[in-house]
Amino acid sequence: MSSPRPLLRRPGKTLDEFTQDIVDNLYYQRGTTIESASTIDAYHTLAITIRDRLVDRRARTAVANYETNPKFVYYLSAEFMLGRQLPQNELYTGTLDLARQALANLSVSRDKLDTCDAEPGLGNGGLGRLAACLLESLATLDIPAVGYGIRYEFGLFKQEFEDGWQVERPDDWTFYGNPWEFQAPDDRQVVGFYGHTEPVGDDPSGLRARWVPGETVRGEPSHMLVPGYDTETVNIVRLWNARASRESFDLGLFDAGRSAEAVENQVRSENISKVLYPNDSTEFGRELRLKQQYMLVSCSLRDIIRRFRFRNSDWDSFPDKVVIQLNDTHPALAVAELQRLLVDEHGLDWDHAWSITCRTFAYTCHTLLPEALETWPIWMFERLLPRHMEIVYAINQRFLDEVRGRYPGDPARNTRMSLIQEDPERRVRMANLAVVGSFAVNGVAELQSRLLAETTLRDFAELWPEKFRNVTNGVTPRRFLRLANPRLSALVTARLGDEGWLTDLDRLSELEAFVGDEGFRAEYRDVKQRNKEDLAAHILAATGVTVDPDSLFDVMVKRLHEYKRQLLKVLHVVTAYHRIKANPDVHAPSRTVIFAGKAAPGYHTAKRIIKLINSVAEVVNTDPDVAHRLKVVFLPDYRSSLSELIVPAADLSEQISLAGKEASGTGNMKLALNGAVTIGTLDGANIEIRDRVGAENFFLFGLAADEVVALKERGYTPRDYYEGDTELKAAIDAISSGAFSNGDTGVFRELIDSLLDSDEYLVFADYRSYLDCQDHAASVWLDHQRWTQMSILNTARCGFFSSDRTIRDYCQGIWHVDPVPVPAPE
Repeated sequence: MSSPRPLLRRPGKTLDEFTQDIVDNLYYQRGTTIESASTIDAYHTLAITIRDRLVDRRARTAVANYETNPKFVYYLSAEFMLGRQLPQNELYTGTLDLARQALANLSVSRDKLDTCDAEPGLGNGGLGRLAACLLESLATLDIPAVGYGIRYEFGLFKQEFEDGWQVERPDDWTFYGNPWEFQAPDDRQVVGFYGHTEPVGDDPSGLRARWVPGETVRGEPSHMLVPGYDTETVNIVRLWNARASRESFDLGLFDAGRSAEAVENQVRSENISKVLYPNDSTEFGRELRLKQQYMLVSCSLRDIIRRFRFRNSDWDSFPDKVVIQLNDTHPALAVAELQRLLVDEHGLDWDHAWSITCRTFAYTCHTLLPEALETWPIWMFERLLPRHMEIVYAINQRFLDEVRGRYPGDPARNTRMSLIQEDPERRVRMANLAVVGSFAVNGVAELQSRLLAETTLRDFAELWPEKFRNVTNGVTPRRFLRLANPRLSALVTARLGDEGWLTDLDRLSELEAFVGDEGFRAEYRDVKQRNKEDLAAHILAATGVTVDPDSLFDVMVKRLHEYKRQLLKVLHVVTAYHRIKANPDVHAPSRTVIFAGKAAPGYHTAKRIIKLINSVAEVVNTDPDVAHRLKVVFLPDYRSSLSELIVPAADLSEQISLAGKEASGTGNMKLALNGAVTIGTLDGANIEIRDRVGAENFFLFGLAADEVVALKERGYTPRDYYEGDTELKAAIDAISSGAFSNGDTGVFRELIDSLLDSDEYLVFADYRSYLDCQDHAASVWLDHQRWTQMSILNTARCGFFSSDRTIRDYCQGIWHVDPVPVPAPE
């Protein structure tokens, strides 16, 4: 039976028709009139009017996919950092000018509506931003795909500063509703927790069981549209919201006046999707995270199976129609859950089900840090998911039998590779589960992928070398150049002749022909200067600090973590401050150092680093001796829209993580694409950026990954570096003495003691190399012609770092999926 084609209401294309659509939606969707409409009414009405144009394309995409019955990509991720939807969807529907003109005719300011366009609180940093970029590129390349995530009610948190300390506030991003979202309460999935298992009498293998949950919640889905650029395809991201079961409200207790107890079960259930990454420093927070992860995979897999069974009946064809990409270990429970669904609920025998499972999943590992590979205590896992614990044990038994067969007489290897960590506490190793249950494992940059196979997952790479490969990350040029930097985008289009480069980013290389053109260099500098003026205005409004747009904008914006070495940057700032104080006439450029980024609520060291940065900034910015020479600002609440303001204005991009620790980085790609020159180590994608933009257009410093290993093996003594470098000692002593904390010598003692006693990320070892490189960068900055040339070449040579190329690599090398073009309307 063929699917009936939808009868589509064709949205208007002329200005009069678009204006009438707005008026109609204001009346019929918002229930109000132009005379009484609020700004929120206007925003929602414009959003719905633009969304209608995407709904048309979404319907045709669904028809094309139904008729083709292609292989689908299902992307499971704990985060999707989608960014603001209004400007993106105006661009992708070609309605930007229509919207402005129609609103002007209705006496509504388009710019005022931007303040209502809340960013969906579905992501935090690079992991979520990458996921959003990949979804956008999947649609742009006409690849049938669905993203699956959680609809967090409050997202991560809004970051504020009180006396320099980070304070977390709720991010109530849906307070006024979300016009870009479609609810689907009739597709709710039941999710079980706790309880016990029972044997199934008619199963001679003893491997099938019946799980009787002790508690259930409902995963209620909604979806948002993910349009492709310059194509008809519109995919979706489906998000699960935790709802209590109908029996959770106790009317008797409520009538007895015990209202808190009456809703206790309901609150416990709905806590699951309240916030992204609950603080895991408590048992409650850890269990809540595990519940989140299971709800995501349970609901998503049931939905995937439903979609598969809609057109297919042969289970052996499942891996030919379905590929599920696990974005890090957060959704790794999907391996055990798919095996459970196939064996327990659909009646497949164990080996048949395991063959299907292993041919369905692919796993992206985003870390090299062993401590970042997620594990769960056996006691918690077993209590919360008793059937999955049985399945993990069964998978592990068969897997270790295979390992023993391949490596007899090597019990240490079995211990390392087991899905169960025995010491010092018995825990489930989620990365091991993801590797064992997947047909492909990829890193996200050339260095990280190599080190992944040589160190972090070495045993698995030796067992299954064919599984391991690299797919270097990328970013979408539509958001991070066309939308974030419209001035540069317009200049590129003017020189290249059309906007075709937005879907063929390699065409940026054509800009190299204009590097020697003084007119082009002047236009390029003017674009950067105007972007810096916009950022300077934002800095003044957000922090009260006045910065000079003519100064060198030195930018370090990323999640706060010790391996990313914001501490190294702070020591550079303190040293620069000391140099100016000692010699006010020193010949050095004016510099504005810009920080942004959030620390996890339970990561106390990272929060103390934020306090140190703000404390140093307070002293530097109020010292008249360094006025107009050095400013330091920490912009609060880093998010996608703030990134889109900072990135186009950056002159120097700080990518200074310890070599061998950063997986890839995507911030480094965005900054280089927008003409920032990178100062960095040979870490993550820095290596590939340097290779492509040219060593002469990249400021390199620090130990390489193999040198880091060698230094640690020899025995690293940070106090030797402290005693042997007068400027380093002066910086550390100033912080220790309370010079940046109103005489309080205790507030930063833990940070300083950690650096002096262990310095795990070799801040002291790279300090002198970093300062020398910064001095070199400052001297180059004074030669504006040379700096402009470096900046242009960074933009021109970064076409490789498009997420479109990343998706093509996945499609060809891992997923083996083909595009399904969607016909344009007749």
